[in-house]
Amino acid sequence: MAPQKIGVIAGGGQFPLLFIKAAQRAGRIVHLIAHRSETADSVAAAADDVCWIKLGQLGKIINYFKKSGVTETVFLGTITKTQIFRDVLPDFKALSLWNKIDTKQDDAILRAVARSIESEGITVRESTLYLEHLLFPKGILTKKKPTREQWKDIEFGWQNARAVGRLDIGQCVVVRDCTVVAVEAIEGTDATIKRGGTLAKEKAVVVKLKKPNQDFRFDLPATGIGTIESIQGVKGALLAVEAGQSLLFDREKMIAAADRAGIVVIGLAEDRSGKLSYS
Repeated sequence: MAPQKIGVIAGGGQFPLLFIKAAQRAGRIVHLIAHRSETADSVAAAADDVCWIKLGQLGKIINYFKKSGVTETVFLGTITKTQIFRDVLPDFKALSLWNKIDTKQDDAILRAVARSIESEGITVRESTLYLEHLLFPKGILTKKKPTREQWKDIEFGWQNARAVGRLDIGQCVVVRDCTVVAVEAIEGTDATIKRGGTLAKEKAVVVKLKKPNQDFRFDLPATGIGTIESIQGVKGALLAVEAGQSLLFDREKMIAAADRAGIVVIGLAEDRSGKLSYS
């Protein structure tokens, strides 16, 4: 039987709120770690108890959970990555951990933080706990289907996105005519789409994948209506996402927006030989 209490380490976006509601329906008492300037007040209001922190206060997280009797937690929501250069207030535990991390990239940092939390007897669970229905489905979700030329861009973009993910740089690339025009780095997907779409002028194809050996406990790729709005804003043509390995928010609204804009949305899977399929 699962412990009654569960911790949530929340960033921005709607994912933490969706989880809190699902966990409470499952009978869990939610103790929330909320990040200042990132976590919405509505998320904090939904939790049973809350502790506000600044980015980098790892010791405060652990102390709060241990004092509250929390033995399980999840990482949910977004943290503006450029915050690591400005709005950080690391405590002694975080500084000690930071100095032990050789590569200051997403996966390395998050895995190290998770190990530190688990060393205190607090298990870090997968972020999809209670929310498996939000995983991106396989298939063509929109009325419009990819053209032959777009299929070439998808396959080309897929291989490049996989290579970028292998380096732990980002999860998204923007391509046109089998040319990479933008690669996601610290700025995030929407900014990458806007930058790449501007360079492509129009008809940009956006490919978003999980990183190889993606840890489902944190940093899953995510798309939603905002992604479509970004693509529409640069007259982009298509969004291809790895099915079952990323999150899809506001599915009906997102697909409706894509249909209105004439944007193709497709969920794909890759077999062991590297072949892509959507059915």
